[in-house]
Amino acid sequence: MIRDITKGNPAKLIIFFTIPLLIGNLFQQFYSIADTLIVGRTLGVNALAAVGCTGSIMFLIIGFAQGITSGFSIITAQRFGAGDEQGVRHSYAASIILSLLITIVLTIVSVILARPILEIMHTPAEIIEDAYNFIIVIYWAIIVSVLFNLFSNVIRALGDSRTPLLFLIAASILNIILDFILILKFSMGVSGAAWATTISQAFSAILCLIYITKKMPILKLHKEDWYLTKEILWEHLRVGIPMGFQASIIAIGAIILQFALNNLGEVSVAAYTAAQKIDIIAIQPMMSFGITMATYVAQNYGANKIKRIHIGVKQCSIISVGFSIVVGAINILAGQWMIRLFVGNGQPQVVSLAQIYLNINGAMYFLLALLFVYRYSLQGLGQSFAPTLAGVMELCMRTFAAVIISKHLGFAGVSLANPLAWIGSCIPLGIAYYITMKKLKGSSKAVPVSEKSSLYSFTLNKGNQSDRN
Repeated sequence: MIRDITKGNPAKLIIFFTIPLLIGNLFQQFYSIADTLIVGRTLGVNALAAVGCTGSIMFLIIGFAQGITSGFSIITAQRFGAGDEQGVRHSYAASIILSLLITIVLTIVSVILARPILEIMHTPAEIIEDAYNFIIVIYWAIIVSVLFNLFSNVIRALGDSRTPLLFLIAASILNIILDFILILKFSMGVSGAAWATTISQAFSAILCLIYITKKMPILKLHKEDWYLTKEILWEHLRVGIPMGFQASIIAIGAIILQFALNNLGEVSVAAYTAAQKIDIIAIQPMMSFGITMATYVAQNYGANKIKRIHIGVKQCSIISVGFSIVVGAINILAGQWMIRLFVGNGQPQVVSLAQIYLNINGAMYFLLALLFVYRYSLQGLGQSFAPTLAGVMELCMRTFAAVIISKHLGFAGVSLANPLAWIGSCIPLGIAYYITMKKLKGSSKAVPVSEKSSLYSFTLNKGNQSDRN
């Protein structure tokens, strides 16, 4: 259902938009959770480590695809908030064309470099073959991830966060079924887990496309909508590419961290992998609130409601920090029990190390909550410099932890990488947000960057001065 979130109580809208988004993100993580549980409990700790050590290089490529399609949808949301239906269709068409072109490049590069990167990372000989067999399937199927993220982001840009949830639930159930079939019945090993994820994600992408075609007439593309100028394409790339690079910069830091982790041995890799699976679930509330703010801010920016943006960001920050404290406490108090779900009762050293990670990260989740709110809010405003700078700061902090701190503190030093990265990222994001809002509130009319470039025809002066509230 298409929803205009430029009207109504901000906190209520943010919460109700976030709930299905959160549930959807949790179900999306079931792809990875199901793989890890089945791989770890049936194929062994080495297989678990093999899948885990590919996480950073997988996010290097997949994260870029996710980031760039999210950037494209920011433009779509701004057009929708401005009431520019033709601009919405132009944005959708531009997103499709650019996503397909980018997919071709990403696939070629990632498939060629998959094994060399694993070798450069000093992936242990015991797990490198399984790691390659897993990641190569994911890389060949990049098109699936790109299309799924593109379609789901477009649906959310128009205010509908419920429909992608339903499709993710269906895909998650399919993923679990395929895991058992491909890994246990057909003995495909870690490749079976990769294929289960790929097929399930393709299923969800198809459902999104069918829904857009049948239920979202505003996105029904006509012949003239495909005639795109260089300026329109560049406007999408101007926002999308930096968001993609932000994800890749973070992934590079994770790769450097994985390099340090690999040098600590298979037990440390397995512990980090198991702890990360719990960590990823724990941060979903904060991440979901952040993603909500991208759509909320973009629509309200398109509608020129600046004061409403400030109120929404403040309320969302309070709510998200509250969630971060609760989930951090759960990880610290119940961490060992959750870790044993992945590795069983016969791996006390893995459990002990993983608990160190959960203690350190859980205590600092409040910083991550603020990071997500500020980053996505700035992206909703169409800004790219500050979030990119924040990504560079994260890279520097993770590199410092991997190269310097891990040598002195071992696994604990690696576990400190995330909190240090959050501190480094929050500083430029917080400063940029408050400077930006001060400028916008001080201006007589907040004009989107895209309007300054005369790429679309906006009608932002339809309301009176009270519309800014």
